[in-house]
Amino acid sequence: MNLPNKLTMLRVFMIPFFIVFLLIPVTPYDKWIALAIFILASLTDLLDGKIARKYHLVTNFGKFMDPLADKLLVCAALICLIELNKIPAWMVIIIIAREFIISGFRLVASDNGVVIAASYWGKFKTTFQMVAVCLLIADVEALSLVTQIVLWIAVILTVVSLVDYLVKNKDVMKEKK
Repeated sequence: MNLPNKLTMLRVFMIPFFIVFLLIPVTPYDKWIALAIFILASLTDLLDGKIARKYHLVTNFGKFMDPLADKLLVCAALICLIELNKIPAWMVIIIIAREFIISGFRLVASDNGVVIAASYWGKFKTTFQMVAVCLLIADVEALSLVTQIVLWIAVILTVVSLVDYLVKNKDVMKEKK
């Protein structure tokens, strides 16, 4: 297993620890430990992709696991934040629904021999989602307006990136004769 794939697996391995520190009060610093774990896990996402591309270490395992690890991390965080009353469930439903739709869309595309690469909209969406999660975990009163703005941008980018994927790849859904 190469380094980028190890970083991806590390991100998956960190998720349960993140959840425990976010949801189970043990120390007065739990949310900060959870935040540090989330940030570190998010940085592994950035790092594994850069290393894989730079050193030509892109693998089928990485192509499958990297986006799955991202979805698991962000979705776990958002679901935990519902439990903590930090984010409305409807926003999380929109975000998770988009992930299911795109995953299904990519599966259909793959069956047709088409690979759908991540778009800039998708990358912006992920960035804003991760920043929103960090701000929601930190829960700093002085940043509450910034947090709400970033959260709304994340939700809007979620919808925009979904529409972008569907429009750019509409031919994938056409039945072959």
